[in-house]
Amino acid sequence: MWERRESRGKGEQMVPPSRAVALLSAAVALLAVWGYHALVLPPPPKLCGTPGGPPVSPQIRLRDGRHLAYRESGVPRTEARHRVVLVHGLADSKDFTLSASPELVEELGVYFVCFDRAGYGESDPHPSRTVKSAVMDIQAPPPALTVPARSSPTSWASENGSTSWLPTPFPPPFGAHHLDLLASSTPFCCRRLAGVALFVPGINYWWPSLPAGLADAAFRKLHPSDRRAFWVARHAPWLFYAYMTQKLVMPSAALAGLPYVSCRQDQEILEMLGNTTATREQVTRQGIHESLYRDLMVAFGDWGFEPMQLADPFPRHADGGSSSSSSAAAAVHVWQGGDDRILDPEVQRYVARKLPWVRYHECSDCGHLFVHMEVWSNAMLRALVLGPEQEDDQPNPSAAA
Repeated sequence: MWERRESRGKGEQMVPPSRAVALLSAAVALLAVWGYHALVLPPPPKLCGTPGGPPVSPQIRLRDGRHLAYRESGVPRTEARHRVVLVHGLADSKDFTLSASPELVEELGVYFVCFDRAGYGESDPHPSRTVKSAVMDIQAPPPALTVPARSSPTSWASENGSTSWLPTPFPPPFGAHHLDLLASSTPFCCRRLAGVALFVPGINYWWPSLPAGLADAAFRKLHPSDRRAFWVARHAPWLFYAYMTQKLVMPSAALAGLPYVSCRQDQEILEMLGNTTATREQVTRQGIHESLYRDLMVAFGDWGFEPMQLADPFPRHADGGSSSSSSAAAAVHVWQGGDDRILDPEVQRYVARKLPWVRYHECSDCGHLFVHMEVWSNAMLRALVLGPEQEDDQPNPSAAA
């Protein structure tokens, strides 16, 4: 089709088709660039201390210049007999803590410190975050939090998270000579540690060594919106922000907190915790993409290892005793709810069977959030700090008063 334009003194001239195609192509390209920046490209994070960004709270400085915010609780650090480093999971912050009773915390002399992971709360984002980088972030001993090596042993405790298991090549946090206990959903090498606890650790449906039938069955149990979201996070992470912010279909029932992805116990716990919009805004105050969305892309991406390939991080001597680098309490604990609608317990059971050195604990009637119940937090803390002889796989809920 020919177009016409005015030409001074020469009447009307025809615009060549090639020029019309070029103009149309340029317009389409400009529209595509605008659409990418408006719909696909996530907005920049709101950094701490900048206009519109979160306030600056106590932080440690990392080698690359980023900062991690932290919060301390429990008994005073200098008086602690045990130190517990908390690593929060998806959609949480440094305010996460074990819901153990104050009396038990005081009795055991436990000091807690929890970090905002990269991009969460008041910690600087890390756009290149991986499973390994999450470990490296909290590996170096922060001067403000270190105490003499002769003092309290240290533990790690964590919710479910995008980084969950224990690849032994990773070095331990806070320096090996400072740690005796570890409880976390984040991977660490466990030299000179005396224990690890993973609370509903994350799973990846694309682990190559996971039986296809088991992975498919677990994936089909998810809400259709979550299956779509996790698939995009895995196969098209560059498109994940656009998918999660579109309005045509529900992006993710799990992130929306819809009741049909939670059991009755989880719904009761959410009401107890006060699952409000303000809490979500606090967690994602630097931007939802560098916190929640980045977590999901890491969780369903390539971890660089699989739990089923891991060796016992606490090898014993042939006579059955612990090695010199581990205390009598040395063990890897996995805690899972049998009624979890988000992380399929069948997958956790399979992994635990493949790793005989894992001490697997399951609450048959519990859901995804039972770590927030005092009676179970007490059991988890006792098993971690005091060792296998203090384990209670089925504590009495009536004792939680």
